[in-house]
Amino acid sequence: MKLNDDERIDQLVSAGLAIIQSPTAFCYSLDALLLAHFANVSRRDDKVIVDFCAGNGAVTMLLARQTASPVIGVEIQPRLVDMARRSVQLNHMQDRVRFIEADITQLSQEIPYDSVDYLTCNPPYFLGDATGKVNDNEYLAIARHEIHLPLTHLVQQASRFLKMKGKFYLVHRPDRLLEIIDELRRYHLVPKRVQFVHPKMNKPANVVLIEAIKNGSEIGLKWLPPLFVYDDEGNYLPDVKAIVHGKRK
Repeated sequence: MKLNDDERIDQLVSAGLAIIQSPTAFCYSLDALLLAHFANVSRRDDKVIVDFCAGNGAVTMLLARQTASPVIGVEIQPRLVDMARRSVQLNHMQDRVRFIEADITQLSQEIPYDSVDYLTCNPPYFLGDATGKVNDNEYLAIARHEIHLPLTHLVQQASRFLKMKGKFYLVHRPDRLLEIIDELRRYHLVPKRVQFVHPKMNKPANVVLIEAIKNGSEIGLKWLPPLFVYDDEGNYLPDVKAIVHGKRK
């Protein structure tokens, strides 16, 4: 597999995947692994599964390990799409995974509205305006800041593409939870499961995982037990270790 000068191949042991990474363009984080694990996608082969903000394809390919249905990753940055497509070849998954280079607000020619059963997203977390410092690296700035994809546009598009009762899985920052819930409800996506992720037992949560259902019932929201990542020595705790290094769902 041909690699560019600053690229490497990392092994995602938990799923038996090899992923092309670049520290100057994009590397997946623990958040991506948590999102893929949190998403309850069907194992059947007749579902439409889409991963927005796919980056270099880690979540997309992890989802494909959980289902017999094809999985589509959507990413706006051409270089990241190229990395993802080469990773698909590296893992011999061409028959089950494909990537579309597109802005999700201009995607309806590729994927029809009201057609998706499951949709995941690990979006930019941070505001892209004067309220926050934007990364000088263009690739990282687009991946981390809402330069091309404000939260409201993301949620609106998720609702448009999901079928009735389709499921949306999102990983984000807890300090924006109220805004996220407001936007979900605004576009008829009803939160059903919420889980906070804490770096350590005595630390505040720095990640939140959310499942929402399009036009779901207002009753039945579940606050799952918190997930703690590291022990006092900096080692993964068993639940997270299983996600990173071991068991598949």
